[in-house]
Amino acid sequence: MAADLLTSEVANARQRIHRTELALQRTEEMLAENLALCRRILTAVEAADRLVKIDPPSFEGRRAD
Repeated sequence: MAADLLTSEVANARQRIHRTELALQRTEEMLAENLALCRRILTAVEAADRLVKIDPPSFEGRRAD
C-alpha cells in the first residue's frame, strides 16, 4: 500500500518535472523570438534616425502654433 502510494507520487513528480521542462523550453524559445524582434526594431529605428539626419523632414507650409 505505502509502496503504491510512493510509486504514484514519484510518477506524478516526474510528470510535473516533464511539464516544467517543456514550459521552460517554450519560455526560452519565446525569449529568443522577442530578442530577435527587439533587434529588428532597433535596427529599423537606427535606420530611420540615419535617414532623418541625411534628409531632415521639411516644415514648409506648416504653421507654428
